[in-house]
Amino acid sequence: QVQLIESGGGLAQPGGSLRLSCVASGSDTLIARMGWFRQVPGKQRELVADMTNNGNTNYADSAKGRFAISRDNGKNTVYLQMNSLKPEDTAVYFCRAQPYLWKREELHWGQGTQVTVSS
Repeated sequence: QVQLIESGGGLAQPGGSLRLSCVASGSDTLIARMGWFRQVPGKQRELVADMTNNGNTNYADSAKGRFAISRDNGKNTVYLQMNSLKPEDTAVYFCRAQPYLWKREELHWGQGTQVTVSS
């Protein structure tokens, strides 16, 4: 069973930066796709960015130009560098892993890490 442990959330000022990390354990394979989602109360969880193990990325419009996703494939780890943070980036950020591209129904989620952007 794949388990995901997130870290790096916290409080940042507008215009500041945070870096989120997510480590996957329990996988017997290089995870095909890893990514970050976020959710605020009363709204659906939304994609922030994801990345395949061969480097293909996908970003939400709100993240383009400010956030950067990266992976350490050897460690099944994904990072999200968030720059120029805005108050509207405040949310719980969740890591998600899809071990196989052909098996879309197998998705694993982390417990979430709170990001708060406020002065």
